[in-house]
Amino acid sequence: MSRRTNPQRPEFVFVPLGGLGEIGMNLYLYGYGPPGDREWLIVDMGVTFGSDTEPGVDVILPDIRFLDEERPNLKGLLLTHAHEDHFGAVVDLWPRLGGITVYATPFTAAMLKSKLAESGLQRDFPLEVMPMGGRRTIGPFDVELVSMSHSIPEPSAVVLRTDLGTVLHTGDWKLDENPLTSAPTDEAHLKALGEEGITALICDSTNAVRDGVSASEADVAIALERLIREAPRRVAVTTFASNVARIRSVANAARAAGRKLVVVGRAMYRVIEAAQETGYLDPDLPVLQETEFERIPPRKVVALCTGSQGEARAAMARIALGEHPNVRLDAGDRVIFSSRTIPGNEKAVGRVQNGLSDLGIEVITDQDAPVHVSGHPRRGELKQLYRWLRPNIAIPMHGEGRHLEAHARLAETLGVPEVVRARNGAMVRIAPGSAAIIDDVPIGRLYRDGAIITRADDGQVRERRKLSFAGSVAISLVMSEKGALLAEPEVALTGLPAADMQGTPFETIAREAAIGTVESIPRPRRKDQALVSEAVRRGVRAAVNQAWGKKPVCSVLLTVL
Repeated sequence: MSRRTNPQRPEFVFVPLGGLGEIGMNLYLYGYGPPGDREWLIVDMGVTFGSDTEPGVDVILPDIRFLDEERPNLKGLLLTHAHEDHFGAVVDLWPRLGGITVYATPFTAAMLKSKLAESGLQRDFPLEVMPMGGRRTIGPFDVELVSMSHSIPEPSAVVLRTDLGTVLHTGDWKLDENPLTSAPTDEAHLKALGEEGITALICDSTNAVRDGVSASEADVAIALERLIREAPRRVAVTTFASNVARIRSVANAARAAGRKLVVVGRAMYRVIEAAQETGYLDPDLPVLQETEFERIPPRKVVALCTGSQGEARAAMARIALGEHPNVRLDAGDRVIFSSRTIPGNEKAVGRVQNGLSDLGIEVITDQDAPVHVSGHPRRGELKQLYRWLRPNIAIPMHGEGRHLEAHARLAETLGVPEVVRARNGAMVRIAPGSAAIIDDVPIGRLYRDGAIITRADDGQVRERRKLSFAGSVAISLVMSEKGALLAEPEVALTGLPAADMQGTPFETIAREAAIGTVESIPRPRRKDQALVSEAVRRGVRAAVNQAWGKKPVCSVLLTVL
């Protein structure tokens, strides 16, 4: 039974499975009902991407063991917007959710349909499109969308009404009177909700450590127009593919400067198609294929490229290495990074920018000109929202620990009666009674590793990290049934130096260690193949470590004839 609960009394609860204490993998649950018989609405289901610490991992997803257990009680999945950290896990994880309906606004739905088509899931997928500002019942919840501003079309806050209280879940948002795509944040609607009464505000914390207010997307458009107009040669702009306002600003700047726009990278095309389908970009937007790039004079071209985060397979990284099949930049050209570097991507972005600089290409970032603005609220915007809504409870979400704590302290200074400091896996009771963490649920990470999804603790990624640090040694032994070695061990080394400091080959070191270990085992005990294999593995690893100072991954193949 949950802590501090009445097993017969309905409760309104909030459970983050991702997004609190980390950036990415946003997955939030809202439940209504007595313990053991709650009905659940899922809000968002996102991913983050593998880094150097997860070699070979394409995508990291939230572990949904808890949803597996609650599958009969799941009433729907509502998506607030189409950023990967909010909807990127749907295609991989939806098949485990029992066929529940997914709700999304038109642009988010168009982006999801594109993903579904690539995965072969589009047919009969239960996707219901909700209009901006739409309202409907999902399970026990009266659900309403509120238009917000963010760096993508149609970001929505979610109002969840029950007989126990009303929650506003902000999603990602900022205050921007001219976001260039969707309507600005619906101030009038938010003020009206404040008058109606908000029990709990569950709110974006990403920029809670920064004072002031975020700049407008319109300011970026002005800067891009100037930088493209003044460029002496080719211009390439890289940005988040999902930022439709930025795409439109680059297209407008190219047109104003008399340049042709070339789009480089499949992700850009996917977003442009969805934006044209839903009316956020002109269906006749003049866009050229990347194969046209080389034939356009240098002063007449702008390339809009994927790869703002240094992704190795994206367009900008390949251009920096001179490996892109269709796009080449030269000394005197200009590259604009119209993006911020997501924490964890600094090295990858730095490699790309340094590679471009080594070619004599001018690199411009948001440190040099106002070419990027955040899509998240600073402290000034948070204060404004709290003044409009006047919630009884504040639960910071969407951020690392320092962001959540800064937000919690800000809410306290603003006089919010109850502030809950939750992390992933906490079950927070919103009502009735005082807000409190009443239970915890299992959480974790899943890895999309090629075509397979595995648990993060399955071990293969840990083995790859070891391999990247100390290589591997494989030993093949052939023994008789009586325990005699029938041939010298075969040794295969990967990632080890050729020899130690005295010049002894590591192949010799490993072979002699294997022979010595076998000979040290009494013959009667050599019949235990598992014992022999483990002893040789340990012996070889110890011998290599003594000579090298590192312990490689060791494996033993034992054949008995």
